[in-house]
Amino acid sequence: MDAASDPLTELGELRGEHTRLQQEMADPALHGDAARARRVGRRYAELEAIVSRADALRAVRGDLRTARELAAEDPDFTAEAHELEEQEALLVGEIEELLAPRDPDDGRDVLMEIKAGAGGEESALFAAQMLRMYRQYASARGWTLEILDENASDLGGIKDVTVSIRARGAAAPADGVWAHLKHEAGVHRVQRVPVTESAGRIHTSAVGVLVIPEADETDEAELLADALAPANLRVDVYRSSGPGGQSVNTTDSAVRITHLPSGIVVSCQNEKSQLQNREQAMRILRSRLLDAHHAAQDAEASATRRAQVRTVDRSERIRTYNFPESRVADHRTGYKANNLDQVLAGDLDAVIESSRRAEREARLAAGTEEGR
Repeated sequence: MDAASDPLTELGELRGEHTRLQQEMADPALHGDAARARRVGRRYAELEAIVSRADALRAVRGDLRTARELAAEDPDFTAEAHELEEQEALLVGEIEELLAPRDPDDGRDVLMEIKAGAGGEESALFAAQMLRMYRQYASARGWTLEILDENASDLGGIKDVTVSIRARGAAAPADGVWAHLKHEAGVHRVQRVPVTESAGRIHTSAVGVLVIPEADETDEAELLADALAPANLRVDVYRSSGPGGQSVNTTDSAVRITHLPSGIVVSCQNEKSQLQNREQAMRILRSRLLDAHHAAQDAEASATRRAQVRTVDRSERIRTYNFPESRVADHRTGYKANNLDQVLAGDLDAVIESSRRAEREARLAAGTEEGR
């Protein structure tokens, strides 16, 4: 392989950073700051994925040189040399992909909002089904899903819900929650016979999904400190609505925070404590503000930022779930499969991978275009 294109020649600085982070993680003082420890761990996981493959590549190349020398004298070693060549090519491809430009938020956890739209109660029922789908997908990947705020419908559906989905420990970017779920943002269309339909007619409903990377408490501290200054916030408390346990609906525990400069409004009422609801609302607001800041930066730098659908219109669909044909179709990537039951049970790997593959191809194409 040409040294100029050998990924091992590019790893000097990354190896140094990997060693420094390894030493930093061994310092007990780091773990006194949970947010900083999480950021350090996330970066270390990213570099560890690269360094471990680089070490494996170096070992494979050593074995390959030996196998080729032996094959020159004994043809029985030719097959082993071919296998090692295949391993070398595979590792080179993996390292090049890890080194390729990627979304800097890929390793982050996410906040996800699921909101019933066109279709009334049928949409709310499917929103509840989608929440179960994402819960099972998260569980299968070893992630945790926490409901931050939920507004139920009369028939057991969900009008809207906000959840946090987090990896256990630091995740390398390729394994991050945002890397897998960011493309779920948009309008999801469902076609089926509603339980409330007596004539057996197929109805089309829509559910909107918004996904944003979750901000760390100390993330971009100066930016968020200014944005979250008390003068920029209006905090209202009110009595929770909907079903709840003891204390809910009897005290002013629900919290609504309005960010005056941007007009962003966040409400939380799931917890019994006003303080807990305020903390959850601030957590959501922090992430929304960080996402808005990044969106503004990206809009200035490039016109290629992927727009997330924030309205629930049947026409602005990204995916259709067709019950009569047991079909799932992603309208952005062309992915189709007749395994609706499995998808709704949380088996989202194939459809999510189709979006991740499309993103990788777009990034590679953009990099090639910029390099001309």
